Amino acid sequence: MFIGEYQHNLDPKGRMAMPVKFRKALGAGAIITRGVERHLFVFGIKDWEMLAQKLMSLPIAQANSRAFVRHLLAGAMDVQLDGQGRILVPEYLRHYAGLKKQIVVAGLYNRIEIWDSESWKEYRSKTESASDDIAEKLGELGI
Repeated sequence: MFIGEYQHNLDPKGRMAMPVKFRKALGAGAIITRGVERHLFVFGIKDWEMLAQKLMSLPIAQANSRAFVRHLLAGAMDVQLDGQGRILVPEYLRHYAGLKKQIVVAGLYNRIEIWDSESWKEYRSKTESASDDIAEKLGELGI
């Protein structure tokens, strides 16, 4: 399980340290891919396999399904944690997410998100200002 928000840095080679609390759950490896809001997703192998199976069951005849599957699967890369608990974020993914030096690593139960620090601040500010509306809509869903 991944929870919490952590400030980290990318080194000049594009490596980042995973929070210590996340390393055991990731084991030796993970899958990193594009997120849906200009950030990155990181999944443990088991959770990635479950997601990939669900993605493969989407209707191939629907353009939105094909596009979403391409977005997540074609952008995916397996990564290994080195002896210092770091992963190398591929350049194309750093570019996609606009990652500079300062990043935020957010645990979201079954996945990790990696955000550029400034993008995270903007997203969080926008979301926090709409929290009443969001809570209202979730209440309508029974949450």
